[in-house]
Amino acid sequence: MFYFLLAPALAYNGILIIAAIIPAVILMIRVYRSDRLEKESPGLLLRLVALGVLSSLLALLEERIASTILDNTVPQSSVAYNIILYFIIVAGAEESSKYLFMRLRTWKNPEFNCQYDGVVYAVFVSLGFALWENISYVMMFGFSAALIRAVTAIPGHACFGVFMGIFYGIARRYENEGNHSRSVLFRVLSVIIPAALHGAYDYIASVNVPGSGWFFVIFVGALFVISFILVGRMSKKDKFI
Repeated sequence: MFYFLLAPALAYNGILIIAAIIPAVILMIRVYRSDRLEKESPGLLLRLVALGVLSSLLALLEERIASTILDNTVPQSSVAYNIILYFIIVAGAEESSKYLFMRLRTWKNPEFNCQYDGVVYAVFVSLGFALWENISYVMMFGFSAALIRAVTAIPGHACFGVFMGIFYGIARRYENEGNHSRSVLFRVLSVIIPAALHGAYDYIASVNVPGSGWFFVIFVGALFVISFILVGRMSKKDKFI
């Protein structure tokens, strides 16, 4: 009897979780299939997804602490407040957390032997992050949140991951070639560029002025198209490093 009463709620929650997971899984499959030289092991990819989930928890903690400090030091109605919030606190915390867990698991991994591997690693960590974040949103706000985030936030995290992975893979190549200074430069870029794009995404989405909605659609559309093209090109030009 108790299960009978709970069954509808459990089924509904199950549907919400599936709706939250599917977009991330589809994008993971797309990136995985584009890895034409040497596929990464399923065990490594599953661990990267799990690390993406952990990175979301670390980012949440960092954001809570930094936001509290920001609220007590900068007027919330100011432009500076929004710039610091979206570009430094939110985007900085999330992208650096993804990078940290990805680097710890993959930088010295013998499987990291192709430049495109960097894209695979970064996208899988990013989608692990997005997957957990999406489940949280969907459980709070329902199926409509899943539909909206399926075409915005989840592909957005994947796009940020594409840019992170491109620079990360180049950094690994330079490191293998003995060019440590260039490797460091590209590792820095693998955090700064995605964070800048992420911050712009969040900032534009938060702006409440006439025409901002269309500008957001154009920005997101351009980001998706460019990322899709880059995945194809990086896959075709992939090489062992």
